Amino acid sequence: MAALQSSVSPIPHLTVNIKLKPTSLLSTNRNPFFVDFVGLYCKSKRVRRRIGVSSNQTILSPTNSSVVKAVLDLQRQRVHQSSHPQQKQQQAANLEDIISERGACGVGFIANLENKASHEIVKDALSALGCMEHRGGCGADNDSGDGSGLMTSIPWDLFNNWAEEEGIASFDRLHTGVGMVFLPKDDDLLKKAKEVIINTFRQEGLEVLGWRSVPVNMSVVGYYAKETLPNIEQVFVKVIKEENVEDIERELYICRKLIERAAALESWGNELYFCSLSNQTIVYKGMLRSEVLGLFYTDLRSDVYKTSFAIYHRRYSTNTSPRWPLAQPMRLLGHNGEINTIQGNLNWMQSREASLKSPVWHGRENEIRPFGNPKASDSANLDSAAELLLRSGRSPEEALMILVPEAYKNHPTLMIKYPEVVDFYDYYKGQMETWDGPALLLFSDGKTVGACLDRNGLRPARYWRTIDNVVYVASEVGVVPVDDAKITMKGRLGPGMMIAVDLQSGQVYENTEVKKRVAALNPYGKWLSENMRSLKPVNFLSMTVMDNESILRHQQAFGYSSEDVQMVIETMASQGKEPTFCMGDDIPLAVLSQRPHMLYDYFKQRFAQVTNPAIDPLREGLVMSLEVNIGKRRNILEVGPENACQVSLSSPVLNEGELESLLKDPFLKPQVLPTFFDIRKGVESSLVRTLHRLCEAADEAVRNGSQLLVLSDRSDELEPTQPAIPILLAVGAVHQHLIQNGLRMSASIVADTAQCFSTHQFACLIGYGASAVCPYLALETCRQWRLSTKTLNLMRNGKMPTVTIEQAQTNFCKAVKSGLLKILSKMGISLLSSYCGAQIFEVYGLGKEVVDLAFTGSVSNIGGLTFDELARESLSFWVKAFSEDTAKRLENYGFIQFRPGGEYHGNNPEMSKLLHKAVRQKSESSFSIYQQHLANRPVNVLRDLLEFKSDRTPIPVGKVEPASAIVERFCTGGMSLGAISRETHEAIAIAMNRLGGKSNSGEGGEDPIRWNPLSDVVDGYSPTLPHLKGLQNGDTATSAIKQVASGRFGVTPTFLVNADQLEIKIAQGAKPGEGGQLPGKKVSAYIARLRNSKPGVPLISPPPHHDIYSIEDLAQLIFDLHQVNPKAKVSVKLVAEAGIGTVASGVSKGNADIIQISGHDGGTGASPISSIKHAGGPWELGLTETHQTLIENGLRERVILRVDGGFKSGVDVLMAAAMGADEYGFGSVAMIATGCVMARICHTNNCPVGVASQREELRARFPGVPGDLVNFFLYVAEEVRGMLAQMGYEKLDDIIGRTDLLRPRDISLVKTQHLDLNFILSNAGLPKWSSTEIRNQDVHSNGPVLDDVLLADPEIFDAIENEKVVKKTIKIYNVDRAVCGRIAGVVAKKYGDTGFAGQLNITFTGSAGQSFACFLTPGMNIQLIGEANDYVGKGMAGGELVVAPVQSTGFCPEDATIVGNTCLYGATGGQIFVRGKAGERFAVRNSLAEAVVEGTGDHCCEYMTGGCVVVLGKVGRNVAAGMTGGLAYILDEDDTLIPKVNKEIVKIQRVTAPVGQMQLKSLIEAHVEKTGSSKGQTILKEWETYLPLFWQLVPPSEEDTPEACAEYVRTATGEVTLQSA
Repeated sequence: MAALQSSVSPIPHLTVNIKLKPTSLLSTNRNPFFVDFVGLYCKSKRVRRRIGVSSNQTILSPTNSSVVKAVLDLQRQRVHQSSHPQQKQQQAANLEDIISERGACGVGFIANLENKASHEIVKDALSALGCMEHRGGCGADNDSGDGSGLMTSIPWDLFNNWAEEEGIASFDRLHTGVGMVFLPKDDDLLKKAKEVIINTFRQEGLEVLGWRSVPVNMSVVGYYAKETLPNIEQVFVKVIKEENVEDIERELYICRKLIERAAALESWGNELYFCSLSNQTIVYKGMLRSEVLGLFYTDLRSDVYKTSFAIYHRRYSTNTSPRWPLAQPMRLLGHNGEINTIQGNLNWMQSREASLKSPVWHGRENEIRPFGNPKASDSANLDSAAELLLRSGRSPEEALMILVPEAYKNHPTLMIKYPEVVDFYDYYKGQMETWDGPALLLFSDGKTVGACLDRNGLRPARYWRTIDNVVYVASEVGVVPVDDAKITMKGRLGPGMMIAVDLQSGQVYENTEVKKRVAALNPYGKWLSENMRSLKPVNFLSMTVMDNESILRHQQAFGYSSEDVQMVIETMASQGKEPTFCMGDDIPLAVLSQRPHMLYDYFKQRFAQVTNPAIDPLREGLVMSLEVNIGKRRNILEVGPENACQVSLSSPVLNEGELESLLKDPFLKPQVLPTFFDIRKGVESSLVRTLHRLCEAADEAVRNGSQLLVLSDRSDELEPTQPAIPILLAVGAVHQHLIQNGLRMSASIVADTAQCFSTHQFACLIGYGASAVCPYLALETCRQWRLSTKTLNLMRNGKMPTVTIEQAQTNFCKAVKSGLLKILSKMGISLLSSYCGAQIFEVYGLGKEVVDLAFTGSVSNIGGLTFDELARESLSFWVKAFSEDTAKRLENYGFIQFRPGGEYHGNNPEMSKLLHKAVRQKSESSFSIYQQHLANRPVNVLRDLLEFKSDRTPIPVGKVEPASAIVERFCTGGMSLGAISRETHEAIAIAMNRLGGKSNSGEGGEDPIRWNPLSDVVDGYSPTLPHLKGLQNGDTATSAIKQVASGRFGVTPTFLVNADQLEIKIAQGAKPGEGGQLPGKKVSAYIARLRNSKPGVPLISPPPHHDIYSIEDLAQLIFDLHQVNPKAKVSVKLVAEAGIGTVASGVSKGNADIIQISGHDGGTGASPISSIKHAGGPWELGLTETHQTLIENGLRERVILRVDGGFKSGVDVLMAAAMGADEYGFGSVAMIATGCVMARICHTNNCPVGVASQREELRARFPGVPGDLVNFFLYVAEEVRGMLAQMGYEKLDDIIGRTDLLRPRDISLVKTQHLDLNFILSNAGLPKWSSTEIRNQDVHSNGPVLDDVLLADPEIFDAIENEKVVKKTIKIYNVDRAVCGRIAGVVAKKYGDTGFAGQLNITFTGSAGQSFACFLTPGMNIQLIGEANDYVGKGMAGGELVVAPVQSTGFCPEDATIVGNTCLYGATGGQIFVRGKAGERFAVRNSLAEAVVEGTGDHCCEYMTGGCVVVLGKVGRNVAAGMTGGLAYILDEDDTLIPKVNKEIVKIQRVTAPVGQMQLKSLIEAHVEKTGSSKGQTILKEWETYLPLFWQLVPPSEEDTPEACAEYVRTATGEVTLQSA
């Protein structure tokens, strides 16, 4: 048995429990086709068998059962009983429901090509599931899995045996349906549920043959899962009247829908769920860890359970209470990913219900509604949409091509070779909005099995095929052991690709074959050319339409301020891009402000964090598109030419002429609806009445055949008594009204408006239903600006680049379009057509009546303005255009820049003067004046509406814990060295280290000179840090928290091991969903050295998606960091938004030690204005939601909660404590205390006091000393002590999480009395541990890892200690992750990044888990014989890494994919040689490593800043995007490279420089020597033939190097040869 154990499964107790026949896994009689796509981690209780510990499981049962919630509330559909189902008022999807259900997962399938059923397939699927346990989530009891399951063909033999025992006739396979049903636990309810099921079948003419109780083993179920365990039974029904399989499946589908509808009216309705009801497939699933699925369902262990295919799935639900029905596979799909546009998809599916018809339903369409359910997960909804298409006669492949199309635009291969596929996508583009987001989908209807990947390829997928005509497909390689000698082919699924197996014919269809077959079904190209009309671009106007006075009046009436015109519109018109600004958003929320705001300001954009990735509009724009179709969207179930009768727009921004040509289109029958309301009878309810009238008018127009509604606030003359309805309100109201009346598919909405000029405003209009916008006043403003004498003079004097009047308008539109792409990308959405109506916003400050009418389903947690209050606000703008004393220029509200008399800014000159005085003079009286100033400020943030109340009598301050204990909870913000000057950065770090608090390095790396305590200080000066004053001996300038962001600047093994804490930056308060940016002029030589980049070249971090694009990958990065530095706590920085509680639960399950919540008001060195102003929420809401969700899930004790954003005083600290935070972050205010004067010009490098500048002469003016900041924090701590004493509490521990100590202040706001603070004041109970216990717990561990085994080896230990040479070989499995990381950490800690003189030569054999060989240091020479998964060589700083297949392979190594995606991410040195191909994003952000590989996927060399990459084979699209340094050599044998290169930065040339030729040749020689590459040998043998086939990619910073420049050679050969050796 022991021998068998080692050969079959790396999981001991799985092997033991299942009696395995020792058959060879690949005996020739079976041809399984094996697919495995995996996604998640969990702290599994599996113990490595190599360490020889037996793994007895103990099942924990938590003592407090209040945590257990009834979690089976699936499928509560709001069905109103009415005799005409057609009349039912439809409800829009609610974001609240959607964000509470998030999940990510691991999936895979196995299929036998000869369609032979066997029990082996079930066994393999179960063992593969076991190998994915590290990719799943566990509940707080660490034992209830989030869900796992199997879909197989129906095991008739098993069921017939059972029937025989029961005395039932054996089943007729052709006419029997099998249902797998979850039923209510209660016996009476169980009877009732069965009655409903039996009656429905009877009415449909189906005979119930029997009920089978599914045998289960209760002992393996986790505690939480047991609480909600349903009764599980199978029902067998006979379908008599249908003969063919499609009709039988359709009949069963109708029955299931009818049963669901009947059950929805019952009290037990949410306890009934069909896992499957089919004649072809059956699903066994549950809330179980994957390794116990086969133990729980005893059927799965029976030898008689035979199937020809299996889809398996392991779920990681980020939310609290995973539910039995939400385990996967669903009825048709297994889905690993996240649908970002789900709210829009649900709304559109609902709007479709009225128009969906198909003859196959014989007029019964009504009975199968609804098609979506907001209470279910995104996967369940995608499944039901696919199921509807399938049951209406589409093939599964076609259904998925419609729902999840690839990025087919500008696709080099598709456009040229397969134009018919492009036509197919174009045809459906206007009819079905894409279900957009990262997704790997497996599907089967019992006859076909297949898999497809989303357009970004943000989930891994690998496949291979063996001699026995067996095809395997896998994302984690190594989940089933296979002999490499039998493999004939290895490959991977790339972005947008699909693979399908026809079980009946045994054919495997790869990507383009599948798509060609589907696209050939109809003449889509012909239909498009005959019916689809493209809108021809119309030239911009060349003169203003209105006179200057009239323009001014319009601008005043519609709420423009001088900042809007000068900082936003004029910048966009002159530069063609959004304006950049700095510092955060420190003005009050629109609802708290005393000044009028446009309606848009009440909306904040949602953004992706953790559960799904933001995408990169800058470098990966090729998957994005702003195209949109206008016109009626007809019945999608029927295919025909009339469906293509639409108008296609290349973008949603129209000019006046283009709107005009739409209005003339004869097919659209456009109708213009004016949007003004009348106040002659008073303001009361005038607005809401007009909205109802507008909706009625829209309704009538559509019923009369109009396909285009233009909502317009344009009029010849503005009327004082007829103000315009805010256009966003009009668009939202009409959109929702048409959805609810089933008319939304019949027409498109276009806004023709004056009130829209910024990217955020366009996004709001489109997100709430407009297909296009004509911003006529903004365009008029551009024209007026260009014609003004001031502009003409500036252009004449060369102060401003000259632009023509047309150019100015083109620039404005260009800026809007790129801004829209950026807003879409923050949420991870690539297509505007999916964003339209998807409502990806949160509302802060609008009341329920407004939201329910116009923005249905959006989250508005704090209530706010009513319609009348909104009308008054609009009116306050409108009257400015008519009053006599109106100024002759626009008012400056001071929303962006602080100005006296303008809007209140939290960080203002008076506040900074008072603070400087207090900390520099160390005067308590001055500090109390500062406190007084804060106490008297206008309401600025939500917490200003609250105050403390206490249930105790005050105590003397002496009894309260000392200030020294309180300051340990303080941290400073993540400000990078680069954004702020070296002086500021070091002064802050020294101050925090004196106090025992923590400073944060930010994302710019750190100078090693700062890591040792100073011992050479004389009179406050130290030669080590000569630019600082006020130092003391014993000071250290190290940052306790070191940040790992998406740019990985300065992240080396030494940097990581010298940290007390490591922070993963997922999002930043000032611009969540985007990467950081550092303007080129701030990249000095010193900054460039620390960041391994080039001086003067701007640095833009990618959005966080390369190795943290999903919850499972974040869990992997946390694992990597714990691996390299097991002593450092890992924190994850998130930004407040609705749904953050769900995200935080996932992060906590991912093993983070700390979760940091940032508010939207955090500062920044440089960011687009719209990001600063319009993304992210207040931390009060984010913190409350996170704290309470974690408590409900029993996860609060696992993590420390830290919060930051606009903290200025002890009051802020206490407020945050009462809301649940353990630690408190101060950002901008710490900078102010060290000398910042809030000039707000950080992004220009001209900071007057040298705080945020890299210019030597300005830095010399830096006024701060560490002591100032120390004083500030001690004052804050004393303020906290005073307040605690006042309230009668002795320590912070006693009030953390005590929202009951807060109450609303009696304060009247100018705009509304309807704010509701209950969301913040609610209480979910307290954690079981005190805050101090939570903060003092040990660092979470990775459990036993392979590195520990290696480090325990005396020879290796000796080699590290005494710098010797050692050689080792060891086996590796896919469950061994981040191998070598811990060894590298030990070496780096002892010797730094370069000091180790020994050699560790370690060879691994087998399939390596993720992050293999991460953070290698020089002296580590690692060899892998086998294959590896994602993130190979992540962050490596030196050493050598060789990956090669085993000696005798049946396949051709250079055609095989042998390492996964995102290899070499952020590498800062070393060499890697790979014999075979790599996946997507190879060498992303590589700074210095050298690599040779034999082929790569898309986005190779993305964001590279140094090093050298050689590719001896084919590459994917978008090579060298954002590559600002380093060189790449790519072999191009068939002349296809040029269109694949992103030419924005690099130039492409042949390898002509002799030094470059030497560099290339020596790397290939090393590659051949180390990997035995046959491809390399051929190239070297025929060097003269091959050399001219190489292209060299050269970024501007490398153009003068000897490698790239042929002329260079004669001067410097000596040193050059050295370089390439």
